[in-house]
Amino acid sequence: MEKRTKFSIWYYIIIFLLILFIESLFFSQPKIKEISYKQFRDYLKEGKIESVVLTQDKIYGKFKAPEDTLKKSQTNSASKNITIPTKHTPWHLKLEKYEQEYKQQLARQFYVIRLKDDKLIEDLQNAGVDYRGKISSDWLRNLFLDWIIPFGFLFLLWGYLFNRMGKGPSVLNIGKSKAKIYEYDPEKRVTFKDVAGIDEAVEEVKEVVNFLKDPAKYTRLGARLPKGVLLVGPPGTGKTLLARAVAGEAGVPFFSMSGSDFVEMFVGVGAARVRDLFAEAKAKAPCIIFIDELDAIGKSRAGAVHVGGGYDERENTLNQLLIEMDGFDPKSGIVIMGATNRPEVLDPALLRPGRFDRQILVDRPDFKGRVAILKVHTRNLILDENIDLEKIAAMTTGFVGADLANLCNEAALLASRKGHDKVTMEDFQDAFERVVAGLEKKNRVINPHERKIVAYHESGHAIVGYFTPGADEVQKVSIVPRGLGALGYTLQTPTEDRFLMSREELLGKIKGLLGGRAAEQLVFGEISTGASNDLERVSKIARSMIVVYGMSKRLPNLSLVEGTQGQFLGQGPTMTPHSQKVEEMIDEEVMEIIDQCYKDALDLLSKYRKQLDEMANRLLEKENIDADDVREILGEKPKAKEDEQKN
Repeated sequence: MEKRTKFSIWYYIIIFLLILFIESLFFSQPKIKEISYKQFRDYLKEGKIESVVLTQDKIYGKFKAPEDTLKKSQTNSASKNITIPTKHTPWHLKLEKYEQEYKQQLARQFYVIRLKDDKLIEDLQNAGVDYRGKISSDWLRNLFLDWIIPFGFLFLLWGYLFNRMGKGPSVLNIGKSKAKIYEYDPEKRVTFKDVAGIDEAVEEVKEVVNFLKDPAKYTRLGARLPKGVLLVGPPGTGKTLLARAVAGEAGVPFFSMSGSDFVEMFVGVGAARVRDLFAEAKAKAPCIIFIDELDAIGKSRAGAVHVGGGYDERENTLNQLLIEMDGFDPKSGIVIMGATNRPEVLDPALLRPGRFDRQILVDRPDFKGRVAILKVHTRNLILDENIDLEKIAAMTTGFVGADLANLCNEAALLASRKGHDKVTMEDFQDAFERVVAGLEKKNRVINPHERKIVAYHESGHAIVGYFTPGADEVQKVSIVPRGLGALGYTLQTPTEDRFLMSREELLGKIKGLLGGRAAEQLVFGEISTGASNDLERVSKIARSMIVVYGMSKRLPNLSLVEGTQGQFLGQGPTMTPHSQKVEEMIDEEVMEIIDQCYKDALDLLSKYRKQLDEMANRLLEKENIDADDVREILGEKPKAKEDEQKN
């Protein structure tokens, strides 16, 4: 398809060049010399001009033939050896003869810009010059050159560009909807069986399906179908899949379109596409309209300032969408479903009852949800009998459906690369590390001293994390470089889904992150650049403890944020306005927390210095050690306070 598109532009270029060639062939004038008006009057006085043609702005003339040329011509005519072209004369001799005559005739021609001269006609008559007038007929040539050729080429180029942007061969498709229409197909339909891990969201949308299947059940009590359902949640949680499942279960057509598809660089296109989309939907009702990334056209208009009274195409598109949502009959069976990762930026008019009546959170799956999603994505894989999906689900805390689908695919690719007949648990483990830490780079050469620093750095992370109560389980420690810049990593995963964290647990996380740098300081007496990412995460946690969670000694129980922008995209909180003194107090307390955690990490590593050396040496020997090796080196892990209270 792309090759054909690239080739088609050459048609336009060839046509344009062909038009220029035809113009030069039929409309171009022969190149004749220009003389000044004074020269023209001098030649006229000397009797050298044979004839002239007078136009409105120019005079075209022809000199008399020179006397020597006339004599030579008369001599040649009398000669018996003259070569007269006949039908038997070779064509190249004819061409030379005609070319010679054409050059002679062209040399006798001239033109001059006409000036106001009342005696010109009288002088032409006295000189015996044959003269005549001519009305200028260059209008056709000018029309062709100045209008037809440029605008014709622009029209062809315009059509080519629109063909690439539009969905059809006509340039009139610019205002047409670009929605993909999925007609109901029992064999290819997506159902709720294909959606796993978001049971609460599925239960919410089932009511919409039941309404589309049996509207009389609800309308007899006076209920009406929700006009709009907004799916909100992090990327990759299955919002689009859920919308398609609703259409598949209800057995109705499904219109899918992204918010960015509405707006083009031309004014009015977005509103026209909204109108066309709803017109198509009404023709196929009952149906579902799904607008992905709704925030692309639905951003709040509050505070929007257009410099110089400028026109905002996105705002006009939003206005048209609001009008269309108000305009269709709720009994028509049209349901609008939207999806966004940023519900906080949507316009309030879009979220009011009567438009998007219902908001459904499609959140990250819990443990049971991840198990269900893994079952869906592994049903087409050839799995080893020792595969434990619950174990995989336990180590993938925080993964969304798209992450788990990618994990299963990576595991299958690794198994194929290794020549396995089945996908094993080891393949899933390697795939998990590749997704989390990046591609393993065994060929990267590291000098022995740096390799030793990395071994102690990762051992410091592991030991502090292991002996800190409530910290995540240490699953693996490696000094094999991965990804863009990681020279090693310590893999820690939570044992269960956690929704709350205490102050001690947050401090424990900070200590674990500072364990690598503390180990470097303890063993080598200096620090390296290897802890840059650790320090970034430490600073973020410590500051959040003060400004978000109110875990401050000087500013206790006080939140200094106005809310979170992009909470589903991992963006940070927005700070409230506060004084310089408060900012200094925040900075001081953040430094106190980090300094104390660093001191605690140093003390802990000094206490377990023997185990630190042993783990670093084993890493230098094996490059990778797992949870069993860690327990063998460090012994029994201390119980957290929560476990002690349970017992």
